Amino acid sequence: MENNNQQNQEITLKVAEARSQHDVGKGIARIDPETMVKIGVTDGEIIQITGNKTTAAMVFSSQNEINSKTLRIDGTTRKNSKASIGQEVTVQKAEAKEAKKIKLAPLEDPIRVSGDLNSAFRNKVMVQGDIIVTGYKQQRQNLGGNSLFDDMFREMMEVPALGQLKLAVVNTNPLGIVYVGPNTQIEMQENPVDLSKIEGISNFVDVSYEDIGGLKEEVKKVREMVEIPLKRPEIFDKLGITPPKGILMYGPPGTGKTLLAKAVANESDAHFITINGPEIMSKYVGGSEENLRGFFDEAEENAPSIIFIDELDAIAPKREETQGETERRTVAQLLTLMDGLNSRGQVVVIGATNRPDSLDPALRRPGRFDREIEIGIPDVDERKEILEIHTRSMPLGKDVNLDEFAESTHGFVGADLGSLAKEAAMRVVRRIIPEIKDGEPIPEETLKKIIVNKDDFKEALKEIQPSALREVTVQVPDVKWDDIGGLDEAKQELKEAIEWPLKYPENFEKFGIKPPKGTLLYGIPGTGKTLLAKAVANESEANFISVKGPELLSKWVGDSEKGIREVFKKAKQASPTVIFFDELDSIASTRGNSLGDSGVTQRVVNQLLTEIDGMEELHDVAVIGATNRPDMIDPGLMRPGRFDRHIEVGTPNEEGRLSIFKVHTKNMPLSKDVKLEKLAKEAEGYVGADIEAVCREAAMLTLRNNMDSNEVPMKYFEEAMDKVKPSNNNSDDMIQYN
Repeated sequence: MENNNQQNQEITLKVAEARSQHDVGKGIARIDPETMVKIGVTDGEIIQITGNKTTAAMVFSSQNEINSKTLRIDGTTRKNSKASIGQEVTVQKAEAKEAKKIKLAPLEDPIRVSGDLNSAFRNKVMVQGDIIVTGYKQQRQNLGGNSLFDDMFREMMEVPALGQLKLAVVNTNPLGIVYVGPNTQIEMQENPVDLSKIEGISNFVDVSYEDIGGLKEEVKKVREMVEIPLKRPEIFDKLGITPPKGILMYGPPGTGKTLLAKAVANESDAHFITINGPEIMSKYVGGSEENLRGFFDEAEENAPSIIFIDELDAIAPKREETQGETERRTVAQLLTLMDGLNSRGQVVVIGATNRPDSLDPALRRPGRFDREIEIGIPDVDERKEILEIHTRSMPLGKDVNLDEFAESTHGFVGADLGSLAKEAAMRVVRRIIPEIKDGEPIPEETLKKIIVNKDDFKEALKEIQPSALREVTVQVPDVKWDDIGGLDEAKQELKEAIEWPLKYPENFEKFGIKPPKGTLLYGIPGTGKTLLAKAVANESEANFISVKGPELLSKWVGDSEKGIREVFKKAKQASPTVIFFDELDSIASTRGNSLGDSGVTQRVVNQLLTEIDGMEELHDVAVIGATNRPDMIDPGLMRPGRFDRHIEVGTPNEEGRLSIFKVHTKNMPLSKDVKLEKLAKEAEGYVGADIEAVCREAAMLTLRNNMDSNEVPMKYFEEAMDKVKPSNNNSDDMIQYN
């Protein structure tokens, strides 16, 4: 008798977001082991969840949360139970029956599905009025420690030929909690369903907090600023304070500002109004202000409401800088509307911009936009989570390791990672298109080939560039240490100065030291300074921004300094980054010596000094400068704290010359009489660029003599050395630097 009471026991739990991306879309609920014992369920059984509506889910234990009193469910299950995060729901063991008949309908576009629907939905649990989402693949993970349930769940989630669809459960026979058994008849309606006509289904916005990768702290801040005032305004009345009225979200494009606003509106069940900045502007006098007033009136009538203004800078620029009278009046109207919101916290305004500095300062004070939240570029863990979101319904090959791609996508924002997944999938489409005939269904064997492999992602990665760095030349170079002959000392010093701090920051913290900020490579032309910089960027897996000194100089006052600022700004956003200044002496020559350049060099040097060693710390940004005239560079840049390390890239010795010859002839068919050791000995004074020129000239001489030649003989190397003279035959090429 006591056991029977335990079986039917109800318990109240607080709703929390899904444990991980692996649980999203699969109808999984997770509760702590103690609570599972109390309600008499084990892994893989069905529980009934009752919020403002009743739904059901398959339960698994949340081992790392002992006695937590929380119910972890995804956004779809929360919608089905009409419960939001933080709300209390009752949970008990479910009495699930095998359904005789279930009618499903699409939410969005008409569909035509053929095949065995019963096997596609076998063991799926549902309630009339639920929303179900198909197409989420089973991750390679253990769900609850029971291999029987793992197998059953894997079979249940493999939905052949359906893809990702959002479906409404129009009705079930019998009513209540049912599951799809072997005798269940499933009927699929072809046309989209009218949600308002189905009992239990409210509006379905398909963006939840689980669709946002990373941004954990940002979501938390937005929730406390939006959900609490909208759902519990009495708390603020009791405290005697006015609820927040506005949030400004700023950050680079593609980081998830609009997505976050949609998720908050969806999760808080608020009336959501989107204003895309430029669309309210009118050609008639007073029209723009009237449009703006209309949106705020609608929000107050339908409170609780969220007004989301995208591209806020388009309608609220600085009034002293804008030329148009319309923009000034629109800003003034927005200010008065935000000050005059009557609904005391029942209307919240969220603004999004990637240019916060161009907004009118009057908007950025407490009482209008109360809190400013930066939505930044994701780190490696956040990038992995974003990739999991974009690939959770994608058939991935076993060789795809998302950790690997998360680590190699520095500077990528959410939109870039979404584009990467899309591009990888498009490569699969291109591969199978030749096998598909017009007007015929796709053969089963072709469908089995639709798998996205590691190579698809690798190829896609070559085409996608981080959006934060589109305006500057950025790439991860393909030069490795093995591609550089000789220069062993310079390589070692660069590894210590650049590669170690980026790869092993914890070791520097352990010893309480800061890594060097800048490294200066100096030496005569052709010794391999630029090549060394590329190799260190590649080996440290960092983005590489190459700045050719003279291209920054502009005839407009202030433009050159702005160029320097932009380079460092982009580098910080996409860190870890290596900035390489080639021909550094052209933009950073000694101040006071440049008499005929209107002081531009002096201002550029000052800007460089403040960027490298100013008030703002450089994190994961390494600076490399290269010059063959170190004596001309301003002394202020040469001190420790700016360019800490000075590495001479000198003329290679005989051993170095031999290794350079080997690098440049590794893909060249050489005749047996070619003695690279003899060539290295004779090439006294030759630098890397000279030796490359010798190898190239020898090959050209061979082709000139006989276009059908299969190998390069020694005599043409000797002829090439007579033609190509060493660069280092003039000691005045570089004034010695001490």
